[in-house]
Amino acid sequence: MKTIDNLNFKGLRAIVRVDFNVPLNDRFEITDATRIDAAIPTIRKIIDDGGMPILMSHLGRPKSGSEDKFSLRHLLPALSQKLGVEVKFASDCIGEVPRKAAAAMNDGDVLLLENLRFYKEETKGNREFAKELASLADIYVNDAFGTAHRAHASTTIIAEFFPKDKYFGYVMANELKHINAVLKDNKKPFTAILGGAKVSGKIEIIKNLLDKVDNLIIGGGMMFTFIKAMGGNIGNSMVEDDLIETARQAIADAKAKGVKLLIPEDAIIADKFDNDASRKECASDKIPDGWMGLDIGSKSQAKFAEVILNSKTILWNGPMGVFEMENFSQGTRFVAEKVAEATGKGAYSLIGGGDSVAAINKYKLADKVSYVSTGGGAMLEFIEGKELPGIKAIEE
Repeated sequence: MKTIDNLNFKGLRAIVRVDFNVPLNDRFEITDATRIDAAIPTIRKIIDDGGMPILMSHLGRPKSGSEDKFSLRHLLPALSQKLGVEVKFASDCIGEVPRKAAAAMNDGDVLLLENLRFYKEETKGNREFAKELASLADIYVNDAFGTAHRAHASTTIIAEFFPKDKYFGYVMANELKHINAVLKDNKKPFTAILGGAKVSGKIEIIKNLLDKVDNLIIGGGMMFTFIKAMGGNIGNSMVEDDLIETARQAIADAKAKGVKLLIPEDAIIADKFDNDASRKECASDKIPDGWMGLDIGSKSQAKFAEVILNSKTILWNGPMGVFEMENFSQGTRFVAEKVAEATGKGAYSLIGGGDSVAAINKYKLADKVSYVSTGGGAMLEFIEGKELPGIKAIEE
């Protein structure tokens, strides 16, 4: 793999695509710096070599041009502190402003460009826009796994201008190493845990995983589409009626391939979508009308625990219930703790997808699992078996 370890950056300008799309509060303070922290080793390697990293990223989804609330200048204090150097800022990402700022850099300087998505050319993969970004540097480094599934100007097109001088940063290299460890080099039994609201976002993942896993655990809102497909009563629970036949097919495929499919047999149900709603536990296929399932029940937890604790490889994507509401968070917390416990016993565990990562962080278990992926959508597409343009652009 072509990583930054293959190069000494002394005297070289490196334009680095990072993923600094971090959440900010109403005072523009970073509330979760995970993505910035992940990129620090790559930036430090370039600085320590005596190179000059020029950092580019998007932040949020600006609608029309420059908007202060999406300006990357808000990240400067935290970034400077984490790197131990004063990070300079260019108030634009193309044109004269960044050109002058890049030309004025000395060895070890760090420059942060303004939000790439202030220009529609970024997401459209515009070649001229990519060429302008490329003109600032000698080397291209992609360290933004979270956007590797997008063929944007800064993640894919720019690589064309560095045919021999393009590299993976440490975040990208680590992501690929850990995902491949799960998909290609896994130890058996291999268990995948899929949760979250909808089946629709997980169809291709389920299909691809059924050829690889020994056990597939289903939870979250998506479980009710499977339960209805098996003829169960799900009350007012979330369901995707147009995917019931797809769920039936997945159940049949799992059986044909000898995969143990675990669908929750009980659920915590509520009479409305509210943390303070009336709630009770019941069989997941006998939910009364007017009630909805918002978490997995105690019998399901016990069965899942047995499988998880006997696994050697674990992939977890998606919560078991509405974990943002305290009264319906127990299933997600329980699964998170069991994955951590299994890891402590020697299993290899990969956590990916925004809500699973949020849960692992919420319960302070990130250091108790093998790897927490920084890229939700990118990781899912990789697991689906898709070729990610951001990866292909470096490898070509």
